[in-house]
Amino acid sequence: MTMTSQEVLAKLVSFDTVSAKTNLPLIKWIEEYLNDLGVSSSILPDETGEKASLFATIGGDGTDGYILSGHTDVVPVEGQDWSSNPFSLREEDGLLYGRGSCDMKGFVACSLAKVPEMLKAPLNKPFHLMFSYDEETGCTGVQPVLYKLAGEGFQAEACFVGEPTEMQVVVAHKSKASYRAVFTGLSCHSSLAPQGVNAVHYGARLVAKLEEMARELAAGPSDDLFDLPYSTAHTGVMKGGTALNIVPEHCEVIFEFRVLPTESLQACMDEIRRYATEELLPEMRKVSEKADIELIPYSEIPGLDTEVEADVTVLAKKLAGRNDHAKVAYGTEAGLIQTILKVPTVVCGPGSIEQAHKPDEYIKQSELDKCDGFLDRLIQHACA
Repeated sequence: MTMTSQEVLAKLVSFDTVSAKTNLPLIKWIEEYLNDLGVSSSILPDETGEKASLFATIGGDGTDGYILSGHTDVVPVEGQDWSSNPFSLREEDGLLYGRGSCDMKGFVACSLAKVPEMLKAPLNKPFHLMFSYDEETGCTGVQPVLYKLAGEGFQAEACFVGEPTEMQVVVAHKSKASYRAVFTGLSCHSSLAPQGVNAVHYGARLVAKLEEMARELAAGPSDDLFDLPYSTAHTGVMKGGTALNIVPEHCEVIFEFRVLPTESLQACMDEIRRYATEELLPEMRKVSEKADIELIPYSEIPGLDTEVEADVTVLAKKLAGRNDHAKVAYGTEAGLIQTILKVPTVVCGPGSIEQAHKPDEYIKQSELDKCDGFLDRLIQHACA
């Protein structure tokens, strides 16, 4: 069975794999596609059995080789104004519209479309396909695969994570930690406000602390190769209170840090934890011993930091036919792959991040063509 990258992409887009839903129909389709070509796959389901990752090896003797890594989940379409069905690939003027076409089913499609050529080639080094779930909600789906492979002593020469970079080689991205701070105060009538513990007030002070830290990070170390050259702190959600005349008992603050890979993410978290437990909480408990602050982790993604002179970087530039490289503020699975598997990793894939997550998301056909060429040259390299 031979399919073009566009044909595979049309099939992948047709599966609604929004992170809140199952991705099993898509994974089963990939498994059957590979099985028809004589390639066996390993399916690693999550605890619910509703989602799964897929891992497959093609050619060679099964050692070393190259990982082609991508995620199968996509972001929601609710509340977005699409010109056509987001789960039906539409072509117009060289643009391929559909949810996930850019982020990042385009790369997955190119990788799958090249499997027949991998099988025909006299590979000296194998290809490893690794497709995950729940990247969009914290890069959690790839981790069981990585820990399983690491436990088996798996090794690879290089990994290419195909997030949309317009086939530019990305050698670094920031580390990220996101947390939910839950404040429990003491409710009372607002006319007696000092007798209560206003959870919103204390939540607001945490937000102010985060803003202060954001200013300090902006004035700290920087790297001009990043699209945003310094580390950041950000509050995304704050909610609490029920009525004006009630001192609020509960408040929730959701925040994140995105830190240069050369800087300490842990230091940022230690600072905010110290502020919450050593400054805010003692004040709250002067009024009520039941007052509390919980810092609950959402996700943590290690940064990627690959040397410009590393073999994987030099190879990726050669395959992409360009000499430039970049560093990005957004996180990917690349940092986890490099950290857990110790495999040299870069991010390089078709499409522009500018199109990701938007209504009428699209990828240019020319981007798929560039990715096809990249993989063709990688196959040749694996035969050398």
